[in-house]
Amino acid sequence: MSKTTLTRRGVLKTGAVAGAGLALPTYLSAAGHEGFTNAPTGSTVTLGFNVPQSGPYADEGADELRAYELAVEHLNGEGDGGMMNTFSSKALQGNGILGKKVEYVTGDTQTKSDAARASAKSMIEKDGAVMITGGSSSGVAVAVQALCQEAGVIFMAGLTHSNDTTGKDKKANGFRHFFNSYMSGAALAPILAANYGNDRKAYHLTADYNWGYTTEEAVKTSTEALGWETVAAVRTPLTQTDFSSYIAPVLQSGADVLVLNHYGGNMVNSLTNAVQFGLRDKLVNGKNFEIIVPLYSRLMARGAGENVKGIFGSTNWHWSLQDEGTKAFVKSFGTKYGFPPSQAAHTCYVQALLYADAVERAGSFNPCAVVEALEGFEFDGMGNGPTLYRAEDHQCFKDVLVVKGKENPTSEFDLLEIVEVTPAAQVTYDASIFGGELGTCNPGA
Repeated sequence: MSKTTLTRRGVLKTGAVAGAGLALPTYLSAAGHEGFTNAPTGSTVTLGFNVPQSGPYADEGADELRAYELAVEHLNGEGDGGMMNTFSSKALQGNGILGKKVEYVTGDTQTKSDAARASAKSMIEKDGAVMITGGSSSGVAVAVQALCQEAGVIFMAGLTHSNDTTGKDKKANGFRHFFNSYMSGAALAPILAANYGNDRKAYHLTADYNWGYTTEEAVKTSTEALGWETVAAVRTPLTQTDFSSYIAPVLQSGADVLVLNHYGGNMVNSLTNAVQFGLRDKLVNGKNFEIIVPLYSRLMARGAGENVKGIFGSTNWHWSLQDEGTKAFVKSFGTKYGFPPSQAAHTCYVQALLYADAVERAGSFNPCAVVEALEGFEFDGMGNGPTLYRAEDHQCFKDVLVVKGKENPTSEFDLLEIVEVTPAAQVTYDASIFGGELGTCNPGA
């Protein structure tokens, strides 16, 4: 298929297909392709993979990097093609992006905003990266997204769950495939009420940064609407490794539910401490004491081991789904690495393909062309069912999974079971509720 044919198959905001007799939008014209940051001039294009290679989210970062490397292989025509075979858009041809071989550079965010900005800045200024992607912290995502907006490159967020990323801190050059705190609360609350009742007293331990705050708020709001009472909400440092001093007061609070608004190694450690204190064996207010983990991952479940049994949470995706896209991705990832991918790996792989596909459909690496190609884009075959990249805030809307720790896992990877697939309509909200201004695309130079 020629480049011209690919360009004319570009999906517009309305979903229309440009054809004979129909004027092409501005972003498809030659004039729109000039004067942008790191415009590729040779036979290759460089992407920047900015992931936590150290710090509390390092396990997530390692899996993200595996997924990005797999995506690059598939984009360059190597391997079995993975989700490129199931993706509803057929613009990607396995010959790189717009015929340019994909290369990449990496950075270590350290799960610190300043370090993440520094590594992203280096990849843009020194390595010529035309797109930055990755991360496993919303604090990092917000910081790097702002940098990319200033620099004039696209930011395809990795694992970031705070409402802020596509809420008050949204940017025109930034896009998020991962779900958010609001969606977790909306999906979880009905399941929690059905299993634990409407008369519950909750105690929150919350990671002290923007993801923790919005997740706490989402779970509080959604459960209080069903009759729960919030007894206390205590913030914990992201660098904390021993949560014993935070668990002890829970026993004296009158709470019969502990909500751990923690992720990665933080969640593994806080859940382990809670179990060591015997919380799961307590009877409080005439009820069995329960623990909730609003945001789960397979990697966290593996780290926490038997402690996750029976504990509810939500995930963006899980490798046990039986749709064709998931099966294709799990097969590719498993063949290359010997184990199933995490949700972090999934969202990062998908983001890489979505970026490349948008460039192909737009016929240009110009970030403003990419923005227009992604805004309002509807797609399928990527593991979450029909998905919309909403134009108003650059947030993806798709089904959300409610899961719980398996009582009788069959392997170290089979630790979570899906108890509910919450329809996208149930977790969709008005784009204005979290504030912020999207602004306009910045093409940079």
